[in-house]
Amino acid sequence: MQLADDPSTNSKSRYTDQLLSLGRNAGLDQVGVTSAAVLHRAREAIYQRIEQGLHNQMQFTFRNPERSTDPTKTLPSAHSVIVGALSYSGSYSSSGVNSFAQTSEKENKLSARIARYVWSDYYAQLRQSLGEIARQLILDGHRAVVLADDNAIVDREVAYQAGIGWFGKNSNLLISGAGSYFVLGCVITSADLTFADKPVADGCGSCRRCLDNCPTEAIVAPGVVDANKCLAWLLQKPGVFDRNYRVALGDRIYGCDDCQEVCPPTVRFEKKTESSTLAIVRKPAKPWASVAAILTDDDESLLSEFGAWYIADRNPKWLRRNALIILGNIGDASDSTVIDLLNKYLHHEDPVLRAHAVWAAARLGLNHMIDETDDDQLVRAELQSLPSVK
Repeated sequence: MQLADDPSTNSKSRYTDQLLSLGRNAGLDQVGVTSAAVLHRAREAIYQRIEQGLHNQMQFTFRNPERSTDPTKTLPSAHSVIVGALSYSGSYSSSGVNSFAQTSEKENKLSARIARYVWSDYYAQLRQSLGEIARQLILDGHRAVVLADDNAIVDREVAYQAGIGWFGKNSNLLISGAGSYFVLGCVITSADLTFADKPVADGCGSCRRCLDNCPTEAIVAPGVVDANKCLAWLLQKPGVFDRNYRVALGDRIYGCDDCQEVCPPTVRFEKKTESSTLAIVRKPAKPWASVAAILTDDDESLLSEFGAWYIADRNPKWLRRNALIILGNIGDASDSTVIDLLNKYLHHEDPVLRAHAVWAAARLGLNHMIDETDDDQLVRAELQSLPSVK
């Protein structure tokens, strides 16, 4: 059944409103529409970041700017882009009762912190909701493609153009009265729809809490993040983890929420959500992961557990690398579990993991466990730059 008897003759704005209502009914918290025109502003910013070396080998929308800033590269007949935002504020149990206090409890003393946007597979929920809109468009004779967490589109820019929110100084999209705890996605369609009147005005004002509270000073200017310093990217980047930021990593295993946790609109919305008796039914949240499990489970188990995350080359050794740094930051040198894990990785066949185990052991003052005769180049580099004991 069509939303409108005949979209070609009915009011364009009416059809647009019906599609947006469909999205909200499908679980989206915010919905808007913009043109499928080239995202010139985003394209210029991407090329500037690349020229300045701020992307630090990051691919995603940097891989092909001509594609990620032009919706017609995905759908040649594209005319409109419907943008949806799904909240991941707070945490929710399967019964629908807000359980932030419960889910914030660590699994054990060797627990690694997970960024909120992957506490559950929110992108799967987002795709499902956007899919409802896409299916209706197709039923009505239009073409439609769903994109969520996809390198084919700069989702924050289309969300901005669609009037969903404004760009905060932390470079995240901030939604009025709700902050930035949202995942974004869109439906690129051939349908001729009514676009948002204008973007949302800046709401940051003179606030600079995100800049001042970034643990590595990665926000080098309002709206500009240096990926060379950003923990969220360094955790995903393959290779040796930059020694300059290992201590700052703390107990994070995936992502970093610091610039969002201090953002006033986000904080206010979070408090309102936590105190609300009207809870949103979401899948159970998982804010912590076991460091010991990451360092002992096999590849198949780790990919099954964390498969929704971006893991370079789908190789769990990068998770283990991160876990070794965390072990050095939060481990107890007298704990037999910590000692056993270090002993395993100090003799591991992979030099990358061996090198990070050397750092972790030295950080805990367990230098006597380190084989100083290891002649691998990566391990030698670590031996020549051992950290101070925490």
